[in-house]
Amino acid sequence: MKNIIPGFAILLSTLAACQGTSTKTTSSDAEVGKTQLSMKQCFQHIAQKDSAFLSLDTKNNQVSGQLSYRLYEKDKNNGTVAGVVKGDTIIADYTFQSEGMTSTRQVVWLKKNGQLLEATGDIEEVNGKMKFKNLSKLSFGKSMIFEETTCK
Repeated sequence: MKNIIPGFAILLSTLAACQGTSTKTTSSDAEVGKTQLSMKQCFQHIAQKDSAFLSLDTKNNQVSGQLSYRLYEKDKNNGTVAGVVKGDTIIADYTFQSEGMTSTRQVVWLKKNGQLLEATGDIEEVNGKMKFKNLSKLSFGKSMIFEETTCK
């Protein structure tokens, strides 16, 4: 009986140690999973003499990248986007240079069939930034449709 008690104690401590190792492996797997959710995608819109190019880096639910518009007979503008992904929708701020000024406006795209459909809707100025008045009342597909393309 004296030999059984120390053996039982060793067995319990071994099981506890194994269980601790299992927990560490699981958290490590979760960290690897987060890393795998990082991706880069590029999109373009070309219609007659208008074009736009968008590159997006997505990590988890955060998105950042570059956006440029080249619209016929209008000043071109280039800038950065930064925002979030909510389901199939990207909501971001576009900070850009146009006519020598820096401006910020909200942009929203709906992901559908490998395309990004740019949102249109009523806008308002809030703290120096143009924002959509109501995100639930946006229209998609009536403006620019971005097709996925190879990143340069």
